[in-house]
Amino acid sequence: MNYNIRKAAVIGSGTMGGGIATLLAAVGIDTTLLDIPAKGTQPGDAPAKRNAIVINNLKVAQKARPPQVFAASDLDLIRVGNIDDNLGWVSDADWIIEVVVERLDIKQNLMAKIAELARPDAIITTNTSGIPLKDIAANLDETFTRRFLGTHFFNPPRHLHLLEVIPHHNTDPAVIAYMQEFGTRVLGKGVVICKDTPNFIGNRFMSMSGMQAMNYALDNGYTVEEVDALTGPLIGRPKTATFNLNDLVGFDIAVHVARNLYDAIPNDPAREILAHPGNAALSQKLLDNNWLGRKTGQGFYHMRKGASGEKELWALNLNTMEYEPPTKPRFDSVGEYRKVEPLGERIRLLINADDRAGKYLWHLHAFYLAYASHRVPEITNTIVNIDNAQKWGFGHEMGPFAIWDAIGVASTIQSFEDAGYPVADWVKKMVADGNATFYQYDDKGQAVGYYSPQDGKYLPLASDPREITVASLKANERKVAGNSGAAVYDMGDGVALLEYHSQAYAIDQDLVEMSYKALDLLQSDFDALVVGHDGERFCIGANVFMVAMSVQNDMLSQLDETIQQLQNLTQAMRYAAKPVVVAPFNMALGGGVELLMSGSKVVAHAELYAGLVEVGVGLLPAGGGCKELLRRVVSPVMAASENADVLPHLQKAFEAIAVAKVSTSAKEARELGFLAAGDKIVMNRSHLLGEAKQTALEMANGYVPLKAGNVYAAGRDAYSALLLGIEGFVEGGYATAYDAHIARKVAFVLTGGALARPQWVSEQYILDLEREAFMELVVEPKTLERITHMLQTNKPLRN
Repeated sequence: MNYNIRKAAVIGSGTMGGGIATLLAAVGIDTTLLDIPAKGTQPGDAPAKRNAIVINNLKVAQKARPPQVFAASDLDLIRVGNIDDNLGWVSDADWIIEVVVERLDIKQNLMAKIAELARPDAIITTNTSGIPLKDIAANLDETFTRRFLGTHFFNPPRHLHLLEVIPHHNTDPAVIAYMQEFGTRVLGKGVVICKDTPNFIGNRFMSMSGMQAMNYALDNGYTVEEVDALTGPLIGRPKTATFNLNDLVGFDIAVHVARNLYDAIPNDPAREILAHPGNAALSQKLLDNNWLGRKTGQGFYHMRKGASGEKELWALNLNTMEYEPPTKPRFDSVGEYRKVEPLGERIRLLINADDRAGKYLWHLHAFYLAYASHRVPEITNTIVNIDNAQKWGFGHEMGPFAIWDAIGVASTIQSFEDAGYPVADWVKKMVADGNATFYQYDDKGQAVGYYSPQDGKYLPLASDPREITVASLKANERKVAGNSGAAVYDMGDGVALLEYHSQAYAIDQDLVEMSYKALDLLQSDFDALVVGHDGERFCIGANVFMVAMSVQNDMLSQLDETIQQLQNLTQAMRYAAKPVVVAPFNMALGGGVELLMSGSKVVAHAELYAGLVEVGVGLLPAGGGCKELLRRVVSPVMAASENADVLPHLQKAFEAIAVAKVSTSAKEARELGFLAAGDKIVMNRSHLLGEAKQTALEMANGYVPLKAGNVYAAGRDAYSALLLGIEGFVEGGYATAYDAHIARKVAFVLTGGALARPQWVSEQYILDLEREAFMELVVEPKTLERITHMLQTNKPLRN
């Protein structure tokens, strides 16, 4: 049977259900969202009253931070109703997802009703975080269970990459394969296949490893701050580390999951970790005090005001239950090894260090790795699924088996067991048979296979042609040119990659020079160019420190030349003889947006936070940003009709710059004008470079270069209208006098220098205005104050 999900029904509109519904709507799926009817209502009541629960939950999703809705227009694809009156709507759904309260009886009753209403080919899933699927479907026949499985999203569904797919023992393999591909390609998730065991993979490990980390701290006198200093980025984990993560998630949830898990895994010897007396007492005190974390204002941490009135994050003393002022824990080994790369070698050095940090981290990893060995094949068939679940679900850079390879498998087995952390027999057999690592590596150090305890040998790692990484290009010696700011790689098939790696991914001279080099190579050796990379963010714009230094050292002519170089670069990229495809993701700010808009086409990751934010440092866009918004937002309207009202469209471009609007998604970036209607949005970040390459190849065949044209300058009357709006913002207290000063410069540029009459002007004319206005602003004292404040605090100054 061929499956194709075009319509979905989500039952349960809480944080998780609403998040799943908005995710589905974001990828263009018509979605029905149901919940229980509002209390005190009757059938026939007005829909707004009857469906108040689901309506209010959607409003909460719209206001959530981080944002759950990609674009407000997505909500048009969500039809709301209630289970009592509208459950019949599920009959036209291709996929029905249950996201109701974690109670077996409720889930069973709902599934029985769905079984009667669903189409024979509809896929039915539960988002349960731990109730066995066999119990949920216990009373349903084979025609139901063949298309039934678990799809466990992590909260919030938009932002967390992991999706656990849990087949029922009777699920059709074709359904499993389809949902794995759908989750990966359409929803952009990292999918792992789990067995129907308690808490699956992610929550099983979160509970067990999290509780062990707390237990060891309690037993050995480590403070909250010490543990979090050791278990965050130092070992490749997020800044939330251990205790702060509990505050973020909600400690009541962590305790609830752990307590339920204890009874659910009677055959797991390690479950006693969940019943640690000291931890149990501490947990109960926190619950009794309602110290649950961020949602109640305090937990293991409490934000307070310091002696000077500034905010300070005070940590809970686990012995006295009093909050104490922040400290900065120091460990000799951390100071010595914290910058060691790669991460695996850093962990190896840290866990073997002879100090408190080394002791804690050794026990943390000994338990974590040994425990992982016993979970394969109990909870999943492969070590790869275990590692990926930790990386995709919790932001770990390495999973337990990859870490074990890095620190040495054979050399640690005995020491782990001597300390009371038993290692699974299959690991000992693997080593005894001459297999030194869990992963099989080629001569370039790239993993190509993984050890299967069931088969007793290495199996090939599945490869996805859509996944292209700079690391793999580098390992395969595909580098063509490079410097400290950027590099050019051969992606194969005639496509080059321009990769940024400058400090903080800022635009510096080296990045600009290598970009020109990439264009030269495109002309001589390649058919197309992709601009993108694997880093944390795409590009944060100009290096404002160098801008400030140029002003302070009276190097204004050199700065003007640098700005002109950037303008020339963005123009050269846009009007190159061969296609240039830009692949932005995460942050693209200031000049980063100007580089984004310089391509022939954009293939963007859905999570794109783009904005022309130069006003925050007292400047305006001068690398083509003003010109591009005029070209994209204003000119098409006026080209279509000379009688069109220019002001609403000019206002849109003006506000994008003057208010420093930053998109909360690639869809919003398109609404702001940073992406064009024909630009592509990719949900899966792992596929971004692969999709960009494919787009470049498609464009290269018969590519007709873009040609520079004229842009519409609305002139003096429109300039006056913008000035009135600026004054209104100042009078209303929304803008400072200096904000208004910068805004007037922006208005001047966007109206063509307040020309006497509206007219079409060359792109270069606007570029010259941009650069002149930038150079006028950059020498102003208040601009230098803004730049200095940003460099010192990483926050804008409103002076």
